[in-house]
Amino acid sequence: MLNLDVERQVMSVTGALELRPRIEAVVDQFCQNGYDAVFIMGIGGTWASGLQTQAHVKARSAIPFEIEHAAEYLTTGNRRITDRSIVLFSSVTGTTEEMVQALRKVKQTGARILGFIDLEHTALEEFCDYCISYPKNEQLKFFMTADRFLYQAGDFPDYDTYYEEMEAHLPQALAEVEKAADEWAQEFAADKYRYCLENPHMPHYFIGSGTQWGATYSYAMCYWEEQLWLRTKSISAAEFFHGTLEIIDAQTPVVLYIGEDAQRPLAERVARFLPKVCRNYTVIDSKNYELKGIREEYRGSVSHLILRAVNNRIDAHMEREFCHPMGIRRYYRQFDY
Repeated sequence: MLNLDVERQVMSVTGALELRPRIEAVVDQFCQNGYDAVFIMGIGGTWASGLQTQAHVKARSAIPFEIEHAAEYLTTGNRRITDRSIVLFSSVTGTTEEMVQALRKVKQTGARILGFIDLEHTALEEFCDYCISYPKNEQLKFFMTADRFLYQAGDFPDYDTYYEEMEAHLPQALAEVEKAADEWAQEFAADKYRYCLENPHMPHYFIGSGTQWGATYSYAMCYWEEQLWLRTKSISAAEFFHGTLEIIDAQTPVVLYIGEDAQRPLAERVARFLPKVCRNYTVIDSKNYELKGIREEYRGSVSHLILRAVNNRIDAHMEREFCHPMGIRRYYRQFDY
């Protein structure tokens, strides 16, 4: 299969799950010392991953768990971030300008900072009280951290059983999702290429909800816009019926993601509506993919990872169909702005 190294994928997720003891030690220390709130500081894709994590926590706990956008924090600040707060962040390079400035400002408040940075010895590391370096798997790292806070708050009684199951089965199960989605993703990408040739200025609409909403927003912006240079609009399923539905017609390209968390009914409502007005929609439902070894009641906590695995296959085939390497940029980090 195109650009799919199953063994490497399995080892990547396995390695991320093996970070759990380190994450637990840090979070347990935070909880022992007390805190007034937990914040995820992010920008772009990392902010979107924070939205997913917040949705996960909100459905399970009263822990004050908030998302802060780095660029907005630099201008408006947030007086709720105090010397008793916990700030989490994730970064690939550790050099994003807004994040460097924002975390320098956070450090001045006295808040305690846990950073996940793909690379070691970066500019952001100096602001961390704790730093864990491991590549990729950002959403998994955030969810593992949030889950430990839930456990310590008494809101995740089967935490140990859950993670035993994830460690035993999730890496291979997600690789199997990619394999299962590959043939469909190839056809999807070919259809998109043909459509874009005929309709180069039509935006593609992406819809999602709950723990999938942040990923939907990120996929539309950070992948199709930034990396493939295709026009998109993302909209949450909760807001779809308050404006966006009026712009959908028979030919509008729509992709709807349906996960298995508490907000699944919001996406299902959109799925019932679309056939009435549109002939050009795609529904990607995590329920259509097996997660061998993982029980039904746990799927809602990882359905966003199922859909990410599907998107991995879409990416590989979109890159080939459009003859467009996703690593190139016209403007981002090419000059000062």
